[in-house]
Amino acid sequence: MPDDVAAARDAAEEESAFSHPPVDPDATAAYGDHPDQVIDFYAPRGELPADGSVPLVVVLHGGAWRSPYDRRHLTPFADFLARRGFAVANVEYRRGADDAGGGAPVAGRWPDTFDDVAAALDALADLAREAVPGADPRRTVLTGHSAGGHLALWAAARHVLPADAAWRTGRPAPLRGVVALAPIADFAAAGKLDVCGGAARQLLGGGVEYAERRPYADPALLLPTGIATTLVQGRADLVVPQAVAESYADAAAKAGEVVGLTLLEEVGHFPLIDPAADACAVVAEEIAQLAW
Repeated sequence: MPDDVAAARDAAEEESAFSHPPVDPDATAAYGDHPDQVIDFYAPRGELPADGSVPLVVVLHGGAWRSPYDRRHLTPFADFLARRGFAVANVEYRRGADDAGGGAPVAGRWPDTFDDVAAALDALADLAREAVPGADPRRTVLTGHSAGGHLALWAAARHVLPADAAWRTGRPAPLRGVVALAPIADFAAAGKLDVCGGAARQLLGGGVEYAERRPYADPALLLPTGIATTLVQGRADLVVPQAVAESYADAAAKAGEVVGLTLLEEVGHFPLIDPAADACAVVAEEIAQLAW
């Protein structure tokens, strides 16, 4: 496909995904004192199962870990999942701020972004039980889009972090699985492709800091996890190209772990979270296969 045609399709897909009005949550709970340390909860729509219990889907938004992109753009997707019968937790976390020169925002904050995701997941079960009484934390699926896909994979790998990591847990997270959507899953591959303007390097810091921090942050180095994992990726993705997901799947295979990789033809980056797109229904089905 010619570059200009691909770029036009990517722009149209992004416009469609961001055209939906934000959907207010049914409840919001704080997991810390910072204004960004909150989780929005969506109760399942429609008829509940006989026992009144439903799986809990945790969603982590993307946006290259940068401040202009918060959880609000993912609320139509959260509502879409709630209408599919899930309880949904839409997690906010601290992101990068404008650089000292007032230019483009940098990606993420070290270690705050990781502190927040770890804290949110640790607090999730108790907060969900109070906010959505029918939510069953024993049937939790973690999903995330783009940079949020990275965070989902990372959160599921905390038990295999280096021994001195503050976020390390003594056992695997109680998850049914992870569905990562066009994730920035392998920092080496993302760096070669300059994904999101080098966002992964900004997230960790340049030079020596990047090399020192990468073993604590790069999902491709945190394998195997022993947790069921599926990546959903558009073949026409210009933002986080298919090669990034394939590199993570290859790293998993070398570590002795099978990771599912669902590749969608003629799909770019944004249809995965666009309730109007067929790809979004595929995502919901991948989540359902793990959750139920």
